[in-house]
Amino acid sequence: MKSNDARLCHDLHVRQGPKDSLATTGKPESRYSRRMSQKLSPVTAMLLTVPPLMWAGNAVVGRMVHDLVPPITLNFLRWLVAFFILLPLAWQVLRPGSGLWSHWRRFGLLSLLGVGCYNALQYLALQTSTPLNVTLVAASGPFWMLIIGALFFKAPVRRMQLLGALLSISGALVVLSRGNWSELLAVRLVAGDLFILLATACWAFYSWLLSRRDEPDAIRNDWAAFLMGQVVFGLAWSGLFSGLEWTLTDAQITWGWPLMATLAFVAVGPAVLAYRCWGLGIQQAGPAMAGFFANLTPLFAAILSAAFLGELPHLYHVAAFALIIGGIWVSSRRMSV
Repeated sequence: MKSNDARLCHDLHVRQGPKDSLATTGKPESRYSRRMSQKLSPVTAMLLTVPPLMWAGNAVVGRMVHDLVPPITLNFLRWLVAFFILLPLAWQVLRPGSGLWSHWRRFGLLSLLGVGCYNALQYLALQTSTPLNVTLVAASGPFWMLIIGALFFKAPVRRMQLLGALLSISGALVVLSRGNWSELLAVRLVAGDLFILLATACWAFYSWLLSRRDEPDAIRNDWAAFLMGQVVFGLAWSGLFSGLEWTLTDAQITWGWPLMATLAFVAVGPAVLAYRCWGLGIQQAGPAMAGFFANLTPLFAAILSAAFLGELPHLYHVAAFALIIGGIWVSSRRMSV
């Protein structure tokens, strides 16, 4: 999982997260706890708003070209173009002594979740579902963020976060049920719903890993180098998955200006710029808070789908929007244990 202006994002880069401190109780306070309880600044809110706009555009464009290119191959081509965009900015990180290769496990896991799996699963979901449905189901993100944070990163779950997550996942359930709660009992999910649920869990784990600083400062403090490190390993993952797609299916590509324009957009916007701003937002607000902003994606997807695909939202989509926005508002309040 960029956005407006890469130069602005670079200037706003936070070189180091807050150090652990002692709370009034005398117990150490983790960096996760500090980030999860702070208020959002306007700049941080802007950084976290830009990626959902790009991701909504990614979902709409992915739906528009789903007959032109296989979904996993589209993910590979997207990151291949992004690699050449980043190359003039971060070629140094590819040198043997840069520190990238000695941290191959870290970057291999980040790239598997964020580059190899997340977008490939999203493009797969768009084969059988609409951009609006896909992005609304992905609104379960805060739930996954809280669960994964608590289980694997010892992050505290606070009351306001839990309430916001419940509101957001209620919005996702409204979409899954198509506005009819009795359908949840029948569990009639299309393949796209399952793909995007799996993608959302991958993204949540990726976001928590992103909040840690386990790589050399020379790489982490250079946004292009840090992203390039993920893209290099991600190309290996996505190339492997794409090869399996061509081996196991009757894959075909229809080249032309629509596909070329799509590749340019998904590489520059959702790939490079959105990932950059998302990383900055996580450093400043933490993964749990960022997860709520990701839920703006369905709102943007509804607007773009209506404009470019003629897919107007239904009443249950409106109800889902209200629940998701409510979840963001609740979670953005100063939280107490």
